[in-house]
Amino acid sequence: MTNEHGDFIWYELMTTDADAAQAFYGGLVGWHFNDAGQPGMDYRLFAKKEAVVGGLMSLTAEMQANGARPLWAGYVGVDDVDASAEAIAKAGGAILMPPRDIPDVGRFAFVQDPQGAPFYIMRGTSDQASESFATHTPREGHCAWNELATSDPTAAKTFYGEIFGWVKTDSMDMGPMGTYEMMKNGADRDFMFGGLMKKPDDMPVSLWSYYFRVPSIDEAAAYVNAHGGQVVMGPMEIPGGEFSLNGVDPQGAFFGLVGKK
Repeated sequence: MTNEHGDFIWYELMTTDADAAQAFYGGLVGWHFNDAGQPGMDYRLFAKKEAVVGGLMSLTAEMQANGARPLWAGYVGVDDVDASAEAIAKAGGAILMPPRDIPDVGRFAFVQDPQGAPFYIMRGTSDQASESFATHTPREGHCAWNELATSDPTAAKTFYGEIFGWVKTDSMDMGPMGTYEMMKNGADRDFMFGGLMKKPDDMPVSLWSYYFRVPSIDEAAAYVNAHGGQVVMGPMEIPGGEFSLNGVDPQGAFFGLVGKK
């Protein structure tokens, strides 16, 4: 793994209807899909042009019986999955799926932070850097921003700072919604990867959101509403002159988009 400890390296959609989700996001974001060749499971890779961005996984009946629901999840790269999982548990988080290996892919674990927001940690075997998150130059179809809405921003910032080395680099006053804090993975990095804020009172749980870039935010919003999804917030202008929206796909997974008018 050539990315630094604490970088977002992969994005995954867990869904109840892989074919429907593939059709929805293929038309919305312009991804093309290929079977990953994982024995015994329906796992599909999605890409924009030649760059693979993430994966699409079908939730089995057993997973759903145990409470799994459609969800977008991000993977944070770490130097040592077992050590990071242990540190997360000691810091008040939880290990939802213990560390395990995927042959020729890497080692990973599914965890949640102390406020309950789930995410993956992973140490990949590839010697190529991940292109899933566009670090400097905007890239259509790639993740443009990672955002945490949490019940306790101060505690979350301390937790992620201790586990990954994330630091606050800037902030923005959002009035009644509180302060929005922008984050870097290490003070010496020359790009921000995302932000965190206090979750709205009507949001039931702390949750990560991932914003994928589209060429036109208005066309994307119209597509979502016309194809069984729902735009729940936006499009709204964000710093830099672009616009973002939050939506729910036809299977119920919460997602974000960013693009120009």
